[in-house]
Amino acid sequence: MNVSERQASLRAKYRAAPVEAMVTDRAITTGIAPGDPVHCEVMPMPDRNVVVPIGVHRAVGGLHDAPTPGDLLCGALASCMDSTLRMVANLLCVELEVLTVEVTADVDVRGTLAMDQTVPVGFQAMRCRVTLRAKSGTDVEKLEKLKVIAEHCCVVRQTLANGVPIELAFEGP
Repeated sequence: MNVSERQASLRAKYRAAPVEAMVTDRAITTGIAPGDPVHCEVMPMPDRNVVVPIGVHRAVGGLHDAPTPGDLLCGALASCMDSTLRMVANLLCVELEVLTVEVTADVDVRGTLAMDQTVPVGFQAMRCRVTLRAKSGTDVEKLEKLKVIAEHCCVVRQTLANGVPIELAFEGP
């Protein structure tokens, strides 16, 4: 697959009509078993019926028998960085032989348990470790360019690093 060919018509369309470049991703929980305090399901692609079971971390009283929201956040960063690197490598004609992305995140759960008001709620640190090897003989400057562009273009990384306003609305009594 040639990413440049696949993106050519998209780039032309977005230059002509920038509003066309706005997309909206979405996820929704299924509403299954609302009385279960430590499990739910999320559909990250509601129109495709992809269902992911979610559990609560044992550190806050859950069973941790399914991915937690924090695991999904780590997974979102890992998969976004991985796919960004793959696409940029394709655009730069860099042949990758090895690519793995590992994300780890640290949280002091006293914040979420409201035990200590000085402890923030949320991850205090995240690390994204990329193991990458290109075909022997690949230009080192191209590899550096790959890294810089991927870091810049990874949507999840940029969102986490720069923050984004979140509107929260409750419906019902």
